[in-house]
Amino acid sequence: MATAPQIAEKFTEFDYRVGHEGRPGLYGSDRIRTVQVNIGLKCNLVCRHCHVNSSPRRKEQMDWETMEAVLALAKSLGAEVVDITGGAPEMHPEFKRFVLAARSHGHEVIVRTNLTILLEEGYENFAEFFRDHRIHLIASLPCYQEENVDKQRGEGVYTASIEVLRQLNALGYGIDPDLQLDLIYNPDGPLLPPGQAGLEDDYRRELADRFGIAFTRLYTITNVPIGRFRGDLRRGNRLDEYLNLLREAFNTHTVGSLMCRQQISIGWDGTLYDCDFNLALHCPAGFEQTQNVREVHPDELLDRRIVTGDHCYACTAGAGSSCGGALL
Repeated sequence: MATAPQIAEKFTEFDYRVGHEGRPGLYGSDRIRTVQVNIGLKCNLVCRHCHVNSSPRRKEQMDWETMEAVLALAKSLGAEVVDITGGAPEMHPEFKRFVLAARSHGHEVIVRTNLTILLEEGYENFAEFFRDHRIHLIASLPCYQEENVDKQRGEGVYTASIEVLRQLNALGYGIDPDLQLDLIYNPDGPLLPPGQAGLEDDYRRELADRFGIAFTRLYTITNVPIGRFRGDLRRGNRLDEYLNLLREAFNTHTVGSLMCRQQISIGWDGTLYDCDFNLALHCPAGFEQTQNVREVHPDELLDRRIVTGDHCYACTAGAGSSCGGALL
Protein backbone atom coordinates (compact mmCIF):
# COMPACT_ATOMS: atom_id res chain seq x y z
CA MET A 1 0.00 0.00 0.00
CA ALA A 2 1.34 3.40 -0.97
CA THR A 3 1.84 6.00 1.73
CA ALA A 4 -0.21 9.17 1.77
CA PRO A 5 2.42 11.36 0.01
CA GLN A 6 2.97 8.76 -2.71
CA ILE A 7 -0.74 8.51 -3.41
CA ALA A 8 -1.17 12.28 -3.50
CA GLU A 9 1.76 12.94 -5.84
CA LYS A 10 1.01 10.53 -8.66
CA PHE A 11 -1.88 8.88 -10.44
CA THR A 12 -2.67 5.37 -9.29
CA GLU A 13 -3.86 2.38 -11.28
CA PHE A 14 -7.34 3.11 -9.94
CA ASP A 15 -7.14 6.71 -11.21
CA TYR A 16 -6.67 5.46 -14.75
CA ARG A 17 -9.57 3.01 -14.42
CA VAL A 18 -11.99 5.75 -13.37
CA GLY A 19 -10.58 8.48 -15.61
CA HIS A 20 -13.02 10.27 -17.91
CA GLU A 21 -12.40 11.56 -21.42
CA GLY A 22 -8.67 10.95 -21.19
CA ARG A 23 -8.36 12.70 -17.84
CA PRO A 24 -7.04 10.32 -15.16
CA GLY A 25 -8.16 10.66 -11.58
CA LEU A 26 -11.29 10.75 -9.48
CA TYR A 27 -12.76 14.14 -8.66
CA GLY A 28 -15.37 15.45 -6.26
CA SER A 29 -18.61 17.02 -7.35
CA ASP A 30 -19.66 20.64 -6.98
CA ARG A 31 -21.49 20.01 -3.71
CA ILE A 32 -20.95 18.18 -0.44
CA ARG A 33 -24.10 16.48 0.76
CA THR A 34 -22.67 14.63 3.76
CA VAL A 35 -20.09 15.52 6.38
CA GLN A 36 -18.98 12.32 8.07
CA VAL A 37 -17.13 12.72 11.35
CA ASN A 38 -15.26 10.18 13.42
CA ILE A 39 -15.48 11.63 16.91
CA GLY A 40 -13.33 9.02 18.65
CA LEU A 41 -11.84 5.54 18.45
CA LYS A 42 -12.91 4.14 21.81
CA CYS A 43 -15.34 1.23 21.51
CA ASN A 44 -16.78 -1.45 23.79
CA LEU A 45 -16.10 -4.09 21.10
CA VAL A 46 -13.06 -5.35 19.20
CA CYS A 47 -14.47 -6.43 15.81
CA ARG A 48 -12.41 -8.41 13.31
CA HIS A 49 -13.58 -6.27 10.40
CA CYS A 50 -13.08 -2.88 12.08
CA HIS A 51 -11.05 -0.76 9.66
CA VAL A 52 -10.12 1.90 12.25
CA ASN A 53 -8.97 -0.66 14.85
CA SER A 54 -11.29 0.57 17.59
CA SER A 55 -11.21 -1.02 21.02
CA PRO A 56 -11.88 -0.24 24.69
CA ARG A 57 -8.22 0.79 25.02
CA ARG A 58 -8.32 3.58 22.44
CA LYS A 59 -8.32 7.07 23.95
CA GLU A 60 -8.37 9.35 20.89
CA GLN A 61 -11.37 11.68 20.86
CA MET A 62 -12.43 14.94 19.24
CA ASP A 63 -12.44 18.05 21.42
CA TRP A 64 -15.41 20.40 21.53
CA GLU A 65 -13.69 23.21 19.62
CA THR A 66 -13.12 20.84 16.70
CA MET A 67 -16.74 19.69 16.90
CA GLU A 68 -17.82 23.31 16.60
CA ALA A 69 -15.57 23.70 13.56
CA VAL A 70 -17.15 20.58 12.00
CA LEU A 71 -20.62 22.07 12.39
CA ALA A 72 -19.47 25.43 11.01
CA LEU A 73 -18.04 23.68 7.93
CA ALA A 74 -21.20 21.62 7.46
CA LYS A 75 -23.27 24.79 7.58
CA SER A 76 -21.06 26.70 5.15
CA LEU A 77 -21.15 23.78 2.71
CA GLY A 78 -24.92 23.51 2.90
CA ALA A 79 -24.51 19.85 3.85
CA GLU A 80 -27.76 18.03 4.49
CA VAL A 81 -26.34 15.26 6.67
CA VAL A 82 -23.94 14.98 9.58
CA ASP A 83 -22.91 11.32 9.81
CA ILE A 84 -21.37 10.45 13.19
CA THR A 85 -19.15 7.43 13.60
CA GLY A 86 -16.36 6.04 15.76
CA GLY A 87 -15.46 3.70 17.63
CA ALA A 88 -18.71 3.63 19.44
CA PRO A 89 -19.55 7.34 19.06
CA GLU A 90 -21.95 7.18 22.02
CA MET A 91 -18.92 6.75 24.32
CA HIS A 92 -17.68 10.29 23.61
CA PRO A 93 -18.49 12.51 26.63
CA GLU A 94 -19.77 15.32 24.38
CA PHE A 95 -21.79 13.02 22.11
CA LYS A 96 -25.27 14.21 23.07
CA ARG A 97 -24.23 17.86 23.02
CA PHE A 98 -22.80 17.41 19.53
CA VAL A 99 -25.94 15.65 18.26
CA LEU A 100 -28.19 18.36 19.66
CA ALA A 101 -26.07 21.10 18.10
CA ALA A 102 -26.17 19.39 14.70
CA ARG A 103 -29.94 18.98 14.89
CA SER A 104 -30.35 22.62 15.92
CA HIS A 105 -28.48 23.60 12.74
CA GLY A 106 -31.08 21.73 10.69
CA HIS A 107 -28.97 18.72 9.69
CA GLU A 108 -30.21 15.19 9.43
CA VAL A 109 -28.07 13.28 11.92
CA ILE A 110 -26.93 9.72 11.29
CA VAL A 111 -25.39 7.75 14.13
CA ARG A 112 -23.51 4.56 13.30
CA THR A 113 -24.08 2.37 16.33
CA ASN A 114 -22.87 -1.11 17.21
CA LEU A 115 -26.16 -1.59 19.15
CA THR A 116 -24.51 -3.38 22.09
CA ILE A 117 -23.29 -0.13 23.63
CA LEU A 118 -26.93 0.69 24.46
CA LEU A 119 -26.91 -2.14 27.03
CA GLU A 120 -23.84 -0.85 28.84
CA GLU A 121 -24.13 0.94 32.18
CA GLY A 122 -24.62 4.66 31.64
CA TYR A 123 -26.09 4.30 28.14
CA GLU A 124 -29.51 2.93 29.04
CA ASN A 125 -31.37 6.12 28.04
CA PHE A 126 -29.64 6.65 24.71
CA ALA A 127 -32.35 4.84 22.73
CA GLU A 128 -34.96 7.28 24.02
CA PHE A 129 -32.61 10.17 23.26
CA PHE A 130 -32.31 8.96 19.68
CA ARG A 131 -36.08 8.67 19.36
CA ASP A 132 -36.79 12.08 20.87
CA HIS A 133 -34.46 13.80 18.39
CA ARG A 134 -35.33 11.69 15.33
CA ILE A 135 -31.82 10.36 14.85
CA HIS A 136 -31.25 8.08 11.86
CA LEU A 137 -29.57 4.91 13.15
CA ILE A 138 -27.34 2.65 11.07
CA ALA A 139 -26.34 -0.52 12.88
CA SER A 140 -23.91 -3.30 12.06
CA LEU A 141 -25.50 -6.76 11.94
CA PRO A 142 -23.23 -8.63 9.51
CA CYS A 143 -25.54 -11.64 9.34
CA TYR A 144 -28.93 -12.77 10.59
CA GLN A 145 -27.30 -15.91 12.01
CA GLU A 146 -25.69 -15.91 15.45
CA GLU A 147 -22.58 -17.90 14.59
CA ASN A 148 -21.47 -15.53 11.82
CA VAL A 149 -22.07 -12.38 13.86
CA ASP A 150 -20.20 -13.63 16.93
CA LYS A 151 -17.33 -14.82 14.74
CA GLN A 152 -16.82 -11.29 13.38
CA ARG A 153 -17.74 -9.20 16.40
CA GLY A 154 -17.26 -11.28 19.54
CA GLU A 155 -19.08 -13.86 21.62
CA GLY A 156 -22.53 -12.75 22.75
CA VAL A 157 -22.73 -9.79 20.39
CA TYR A 158 -25.57 -11.32 18.34
CA THR A 159 -27.81 -11.90 21.37
CA ALA A 160 -27.14 -8.40 22.67
CA SER A 161 -27.82 -6.89 19.24
CA ILE A 162 -31.16 -8.68 18.97
CA GLU A 163 -32.16 -7.40 22.41
CA VAL A 164 -31.36 -3.81 21.43
CA LEU A 165 -33.17 -4.12 18.10
CA ARG A 166 -36.28 -5.23 19.98
CA GLN A 167 -35.97 -2.23 22.30
CA LEU A 168 -35.63 0.12 19.33
CA ASN A 169 -38.66 -1.44 17.63
CA ALA A 170 -40.66 -0.86 20.82
CA LEU A 171 -39.80 2.84 20.53
CA GLY A 172 -40.95 2.92 16.90
CA TYR A 173 -37.60 2.49 15.16
CA GLY A 174 -37.88 0.55 11.93
CA ILE A 175 -41.67 1.04 12.01
CA ASP A 176 -42.26 4.82 12.11
CA PRO A 177 -40.99 6.31 8.82
CA ASP A 178 -39.41 9.15 10.82
CA LEU A 179 -37.37 6.70 12.88
CA GLN A 180 -35.04 5.05 10.40
CA LEU A 181 -33.23 1.92 11.50
CA ASP A 182 -30.89 0.55 8.84
CA LEU A 183 -28.75 -2.57 9.14
CA ILE A 184 -25.35 -3.27 7.60
CA TYR A 185 -24.23 -6.59 6.15
CA ASN A 186 -20.65 -7.35 5.23
CA PRO A 187 -19.30 -10.72 4.08
CA ASP A 188 -17.44 -13.01 6.45
CA GLY A 189 -14.27 -13.16 4.42
CA PRO A 190 -12.79 -12.18 1.04
CA LEU A 191 -15.99 -12.35 -1.00
CA LEU A 192 -18.27 -9.85 -2.70
CA PRO A 193 -21.63 -9.37 -0.98
CA PRO A 194 -24.71 -10.91 -2.60
CA GLY A 195 -27.43 -8.77 -4.18
CA GLN A 196 -28.68 -6.18 -1.70
CA ALA A 197 -32.40 -6.48 -2.48
CA GLY A 198 -32.50 -10.26 -2.20
CA LEU A 199 -30.46 -10.30 0.98
CA GLU A 200 -32.71 -7.64 2.50
CA ASP A 201 -35.67 -9.94 1.89
CA ASP A 202 -33.82 -12.74 3.68
CA TYR A 203 -33.04 -10.49 6.65
CA ARG A 204 -36.66 -9.32 6.90
CA ARG A 205 -38.00 -12.86 6.83
CA GLU A 206 -35.50 -14.32 9.30
CA LEU A 207 -35.57 -11.47 11.81
CA ALA A 208 -39.36 -11.15 11.68
CA ASP A 209 -40.06 -14.87 11.94
CA ARG A 210 -37.57 -15.56 14.71
CA PHE A 211 -37.69 -12.37 16.76
CA GLY A 212 -40.50 -10.13 15.46
CA ILE A 213 -37.91 -7.52 14.48
CA ALA A 214 -38.50 -4.87 11.79
CA PHE A 215 -36.01 -2.50 10.19
CA THR A 216 -36.00 0.16 7.47
CA ARG A 217 -33.30 -0.91 4.98
CA LEU A 218 -30.38 -3.27 4.65
CA TYR A 219 -27.06 -2.03 3.28
CA THR A 220 -24.51 -4.42 1.82
CA ILE A 221 -20.91 -3.23 2.16
CA THR A 222 -17.92 -4.83 0.52
CA ASN A 223 -15.06 -5.56 2.90
CA VAL A 224 -12.31 -3.02 2.22
CA PRO A 225 -8.80 -4.55 2.37
CA ILE A 226 -7.46 -2.34 5.15
CA GLY A 227 -7.08 -2.53 8.92
CA ARG A 228 -7.66 -5.80 10.72
CA PHE A 229 -9.23 -7.39 7.66
CA ARG A 230 -6.15 -6.68 5.55
CA GLY A 231 -4.02 -8.22 8.29
CA ASP A 232 -6.16 -11.35 8.26
CA LEU A 233 -5.85 -11.58 4.47
CA ARG A 234 -2.08 -11.22 4.61
CA ARG A 235 -1.69 -13.85 7.32
CA GLY A 236 -3.84 -16.22 5.27
CA ASN A 237 -1.88 -15.45 2.07
CA ARG A 238 -5.11 -14.25 0.43
CA LEU A 239 -4.48 -10.52 0.03
CA ASP A 240 -3.42 -10.66 -3.62
CA GLU A 241 -6.26 -13.04 -4.42
CA TYR A 242 -8.81 -10.65 -2.90
CA LEU A 243 -7.34 -7.56 -4.56
CA ASN A 244 -7.53 -9.35 -7.91
CA LEU A 245 -11.16 -10.26 -7.23
CA LEU A 246 -11.97 -6.60 -6.63
CA ARG A 247 -10.09 -5.44 -9.73
CA GLU A 248 -11.78 -8.02 -11.95
CA ALA A 249 -15.21 -7.04 -10.61
CA PHE A 250 -14.64 -3.32 -11.38
CA ASN A 251 -17.88 -1.78 -12.66
CA THR A 252 -17.55 1.56 -14.43
CA HIS A 253 -21.24 2.31 -13.80
CA THR A 254 -20.54 2.73 -10.07
CA VAL A 255 -18.10 5.61 -10.49
CA GLY A 256 -20.64 8.42 -10.74
CA SER A 257 -22.21 7.43 -7.42
CA LEU A 258 -19.07 6.91 -5.34
CA MET A 259 -19.67 8.38 -1.90
CA CYS A 260 -16.37 10.30 -1.79
CA ARG A 261 -17.60 12.56 -4.59
CA GLN A 262 -20.31 14.17 -2.43
CA GLN A 263 -18.89 13.54 1.02
CA ILE A 264 -16.01 14.62 3.20
CA SER A 265 -14.74 12.72 6.24
CA ILE A 266 -13.19 14.31 9.31
CA GLY A 267 -10.97 12.51 11.80
CA TRP A 268 -11.10 12.91 15.55
CA ASP A 269 -8.24 15.46 15.38
CA GLY A 270 -9.94 17.53 12.66
CA THR A 271 -7.92 16.23 9.71
CA LEU A 272 -9.85 16.11 6.43
CA TYR A 273 -10.12 12.90 4.39
CA ASP A 274 -11.95 11.94 1.22
CA CYS A 275 -13.60 8.97 2.93
CA ASP A 276 -13.62 6.96 6.14
CA PHE A 277 -11.35 4.32 4.58
CA ASN A 278 -8.67 6.89 3.72
CA LEU A 279 -9.05 8.11 7.29
CA ALA A 280 -8.26 4.61 8.52
CA LEU A 281 -5.18 4.57 6.27
CA HIS A 282 -4.05 8.04 7.45
CA CYS A 283 -4.21 9.31 3.86
CA PRO A 284 -5.51 12.91 4.16
CA ALA A 285 -7.36 14.68 1.37
CA GLY A 286 -4.85 15.60 -1.33
CA PHE A 287 -4.22 19.29 -0.82
CA GLU A 288 -0.74 20.80 -1.02
CA GLN A 289 -0.54 20.26 2.72
CA THR A 290 -2.70 18.42 5.23
CA GLN A 291 -5.83 20.43 5.97
CA ASN A 292 -7.67 20.69 9.26
CA VAL A 293 -11.36 21.44 9.57
CA ARG A 294 -10.51 24.57 11.55
CA GLU A 295 -8.55 26.04 8.64
CA VAL A 296 -10.02 24.80 5.36
CA HIS A 297 -12.04 27.04 3.05
CA PRO A 298 -15.24 25.27 1.92
CA ASP A 299 -14.55 25.94 -1.76
CA GLU A 300 -11.37 23.84 -1.53
CA LEU A 301 -13.50 20.74 -1.00
CA LEU A 302 -15.48 21.08 -4.21
CA ASP A 303 -14.26 19.48 -7.44
CA ARG A 304 -11.14 18.32 -5.57
CA ARG A 305 -8.97 15.47 -6.77
CA ILE A 306 -9.68 12.47 -4.54
CA VAL A 307 -6.82 10.43 -3.08
CA THR A 308 -7.06 6.81 -4.25
CA GLY A 309 -5.33 3.46 -3.81
CA ASP A 310 -5.94 -0.22 -4.44
CA HIS A 311 -8.47 -0.32 -1.58
CA CYS A 312 -10.79 1.86 -3.70
CA TYR A 313 -11.63 -1.13 -5.89
CA ALA A 314 -13.87 -2.37 -3.07
CA CYS A 315 -16.24 0.53 -3.73
CA THR A 316 -16.46 -0.14 -7.50
CA ALA A 317 -16.72 -3.94 -7.45
CA GLY A 318 -19.94 -5.52 -8.66
CA ALA A 319 -22.93 -3.42 -7.59
CA GLY A 320 -20.62 -0.98 -5.82
CA SER A 321 -20.31 -0.21 -2.15
CA SER A 322 -20.57 2.80 0.11
CA CYS A 323 -21.49 3.74 3.65
CA GLY A 324 -25.05 3.77 2.26
CA GLY A 325 -24.84 0.30 0.75
CA ALA A 326 -24.81 -0.85 -2.87
CA LEU A 327 -24.57 1.84 -5.55
CA LEU A 328 -26.49 0.05 -8.31
